Amino acid sequence: MTSPRLLVLFDLDGTLVDPNGAITGGISAALSACGLPVPADADLQRMVGPALVTSLRDIAGVPESRVEEVIRQYRTGYRSAGMAQSRPYPGIRDAVERLGALHTVAVATQKPEALAVELLGVQEMGGLFASVHGSPADEQAAAALDGKRSIIRAALERHAGSYDAAVMIGDRRHDVEGAHANGLDCIGVSWGFAAPGELDGAGAAVVVDTAAELVDAVLRSAENGPALHGAL
Repeated sequence: MTSPRLLVLFDLDGTLVDPNGAITGGISAALSACGLPVPADADLQRMVGPALVTSLRDIAGVPESRVEEVIRQYRTGYRSAGMAQSRPYPGIRDAVERLGALHTVAVATQKPEALAVELLGVQEMGGLFASVHGSPADEQAAAALDGKRSIIRAALERHAGSYDAAVMIGDRRHDVEGAHANGLDCIGVSWGFAAPGELDGAGAAVVVDTAAELVDAVLRSAENGPALHGAL
């Protein structure tokens, strides 16, 4: 019996690429440059994953009138230095290549889509993915999105008819919730920015500790065919 063809959706920061302080350090520098308080390290870590506007408002407590100023400052620093500081996680490039040889692999991230494409290009990973799906360039519009739900849905619609089932891979509860909202399972990765127990608590199907374990988990999902969610 032939295993079903999967659509394997990857989160970006914290799953494919280690920002190596580029995001938390960049946010810290942007807040300082704007004369605003910098949150504690634990709170800065929590800001990786959600839309930047949301994190600045809800976690850093940036006044609405200053949000766009902070974002401009942050994006300038991220493009000039942050992207180059980021690195693919150990083994993840090989994992994507192995899965891409068998299935369709794509990216679903809350990072603005154009910025995600740019980051993947800097990391020489852009050619590994069939498509990249992210937030709109307008930061306020990005904040109005329903988490990752519509981003994942866009990826499913883009590849409709070319796969039998789909699975999401991510490092935060937003990935799990977005997957579940679209009828998908989510494989959590422990090397990202989730707090202890966050992924299990959100209902991740399994949490893996290495890229090799990730490949095994996805391939087991393919073998289980009918148990997978999300076939269109």
